Amino acid sequence: MTTLASYKATSGTFIPVWTLEIQTLHEDTDRILDAVMQVHPLGYGRYQRNASISAVGRETARPEAGSTTTTHVDGFQAGETETYPMVELKISIERDAVVLEKVMDAILEVHHYEEPVIFLREDWVSRAAYDPNSDNPHRWWNNGKGLPDRIT
Repeated sequence: MTTLASYKATSGTFIPVWTLEIQTLHEDTDRILDAVMQVHPLGYGRYQRNASISAVGRETARPEAGSTTTTHVDGFQAGETETYPMVELKISIERDAVVLEKVMDAILEVHHYEEPVIFLREDWVSRAAYDPNSDNPHRWWNNGKGLPDRIT
């Protein structure tokens, strides 16, 4: 097999997607997701608004003269290093340039940065051939543990 396009197993398939990895503030993830949901359902199988949010990490940069940091932060000198808390928000969409344009416009409209760090990757994502009434003992509805505690 030279491509995943022809992959088919009893357990499911893989489909081509673009993954967007957006560096942002933790408190801004819902605003970004809500904006994207206005133009795309962020579907994953039988679920919508699917995203992954990392633990809080750090981002660092050295703003140049004429950047918004040097323009709007009193006393900030071009060339100084700044470091802030951030998370990585990951979403996936079908590989369609029209969809990508709408999603990027939605993100850029509500992101707190004028030049947000957004990585775009070509990925393949699994789609399971599953039965929501399966008696598989490892599924959360059969394993005696249920779902983990909800965060929100």
